[in-house]
Amino acid sequence: MDKRITLITGASRGIGKAAALELVRRNHHIIAIARSKLALEKVDDEIKELGGSATLIPMDLKDKTAFETVGQALATRFGRIDGLLANAGILGTLGPLQAVGPRSFEETIEVNLTANWRLIRAMAPLLQRSEAPRAVFISSGVVPRPRAFWGPYQASKAGMEHLALAWADENENMALRVNIYDPGATRTGMRAEAMPSEDPATLPTPEEVVQKLAPLLEASETRTGVRVSFKD
Repeated sequence: MDKRITLITGASRGIGKAAALELVRRNHHIIAIARSKLALEKVDDEIKELGGSATLIPMDLKDKTAFETVGQALATRFGRIDGLLANAGILGTLGPLQAVGPRSFEETIEVNLTANWRLIRAMAPLLQRSEAPRAVFISSGVVPRPRAFWGPYQASKAGMEHLALAWADENENMALRVNIYDPGATRTGMRAEAMPSEDPATLPTPEEVVQKLAPLLEASETRTGVRVSFKD
């Protein structure tokens, strides 16, 4: 394939969907991962309207063996991937730590942190076959500015950031470039869930924040191990 092949988790809505469409405009083939097959098919329709192409993979990030299976299938079909956008995440329970139930806490860590470790393990060999591999992890402003009632979410995102930074450092002499992107407050469903009284019209749209995100997945990106913010 003469296009860059970029895998996106959480590709069916919000920032993930907006990134998929923007990267299609930049001549990427998208490997779109999300839980809902129906939602992925709707994204695929929009990708086709832009003249692009996508591979749809419905899966649950909590499935411990799914990424390994996906990695093997992609190796057979494409032989490589060029980009990785680790976008999928959940908010979990907001509130005092002692009020957070074990199931909610463990699910937040599983999806936001552990699943990204599995993603790295499964996709690293495919990225190594690319001439210009790029990886980006979507984080949050609560990591540098922790606050009350966001404990599990911000802990999982902080852990994910350090995971990504370790991976970047491990590959500092290789072609792989690994960076973190903080979109800030964005007009998404997750933001509305976290801040129900906030006026969404005051926030940038996913389509706006991906304008600074998409270049991080291009072959021309040379930085690695940096934290890029939409507001910077």
